Amino acid sequence: MQKVYSQISQIVGDVITVEAEDVGYRELAEVRTPQGISLAQVIRLDGKKVYLQVLTGSRGISTNDKVRFLKHPMKVSCSENLKGRIFTGSGTPRDNGPELTDNLIAIGGPSVNPVKRIVPHEMIRTGIPMIDLFNSLVVSQKLPIFSVAGEPYNPLLARIAMQAEVDLIILGGMGLKYDDYLFFKNTFEKHGSLSKTIMFVHTASDPTVECLLVPDMALAVAEQFAQEGKKVLVLLTDMTNFCDSLKEIAITMEQIPSNRGYPGDLYSQLASRYEKAVDFKGSGSITVLAVTTMPGDDVTHPVPDNTGYITEGQFYLRGGHIEPFGSLSRLKQKVNDRTRSDHRAIMDRMIQFFADYRETLEKRSLGFRMSAWDNKLLDFGKRFETELMDLSVNIPIEQALDICWKILSDIFEPAAVGIKESLLKEYWPKK
Repeated sequence: MQKVYSQISQIVGDVITVEAEDVGYRELAEVRTPQGISLAQVIRLDGKKVYLQVLTGSRGISTNDKVRFLKHPMKVSCSENLKGRIFTGSGTPRDNGPELTDNLIAIGGPSVNPVKRIVPHEMIRTGIPMIDLFNSLVVSQKLPIFSVAGEPYNPLLARIAMQAEVDLIILGGMGLKYDDYLFFKNTFEKHGSLSKTIMFVHTASDPTVECLLVPDMALAVAEQFAQEGKKVLVLLTDMTNFCDSLKEIAITMEQIPSNRGYPGDLYSQLASRYEKAVDFKGSGSITVLAVTTMPGDDVTHPVPDNTGYITEGQFYLRGGHIEPFGSLSRLKQKVNDRTRSDHRAIMDRMIQFFADYRETLEKRSLGFRMSAWDNKLLDFGKRFETELMDLSVNIPIEQALDICWKILSDIFEPAAVGIKESLLKEYWPKK
């Protein structure tokens, strides 16, 4: 028989405090009010004081309401029936479909034992040249997309979801505007990719606590499918909203703030989610791609700063395209030699020429006279931006490599590109 506590000592925001014993961290509880039952989750233990976060908000709760602890953490249903469905951050259906209660699994568990992991070795093709060619996304990688408000990071995630060569997409939306939620839903329906997608969506009008549950929901389901042999790609937007929700709850509980008001365990909170990325030995995998918006385009802000220590590189989305400089996939060397023999050489030379193009633009803006070589670099840069950097470009990596050779051969002589002769003989376009 579960004990019922009938005295709530404090209500601050969406956090209530009860004095109780034999309670576990992250354990669920029911708060019975005259209006019905609200679920709450234990978020802090301080002696006999138990702090609970009410999932639907504390409106309507009084200090005389009854609290009953359920002796288990938050759970989510995990089965094939989830595919094509849309849920809230607390796991209830958002699409007016039936509620799922079969095969319940706990969320927020520890990351996978390193012994069960294998070294990443397989590329995930996205059809986006600035990813596939220059900073390949690798199975089991964890990568943030650093951006600012107003950049097309949601359309980018939607394109990756539709084109990535994976078995299952799990989208976790945090603090989405309702228009953005409808964009994802309508885009997936229109292009027929909703059938291999599961969505956990928290909108800006939903309770704050649901924002904190979204990554745990998405990653718990991903882990279950990965153990069944599925290649899963988890897309999260926006982790800065997740961290802001952490900050709001920490302030409510009167915790001593750290850098810019964020809680002192911000790094651990982020790491416990990102470290769920894994390639299981003899089974499936989880790859995590998460948007992180940078307030004021400040990469030293606590959220991107902590994220950079955890993840294996980053993509910078600026000016409507993935920026070649600053973007980095630290695992790309694991797969570059498995695509085509010219991949590494072309990648290096194209980026070098593009860096020279940026310097030439600066020289021209300062009024320097342009040489014949400078004019060639200007032609190269324009072609690079139009045919490779533009986010509307949608081509396989082999075609992207061929386009690189075509650009080089149209502008430069073979001796000027600095690529070894054996590759020139094999790939230089015949005129």
